Amino acid sequence: VIGRKAWLFADTPAGAKASALYYTLIETAKANGLEPYAYLNYVIGKMADVETVEQWEALLPWNMK
Repeated sequence: VIGRKAWLFADTPAGAKASALYYTLIETAKANGLEPYAYLNYVIGKMADVETVEQWEALLPWNMK
């Protein structure tokens, strides 16, 4: 239900893609037993230090425990 009406406010294809990315991360975090706000806050805080694909993969919700 989170995106049902919010999609009306995606003014550009890039905006819609960004919204879809965040909704996907939020729902995947929930599916993996994580609290979405805490997960996104953690990942955003680590983004500046990520240099390799392996480091990005380590930040995916199913790799967090």
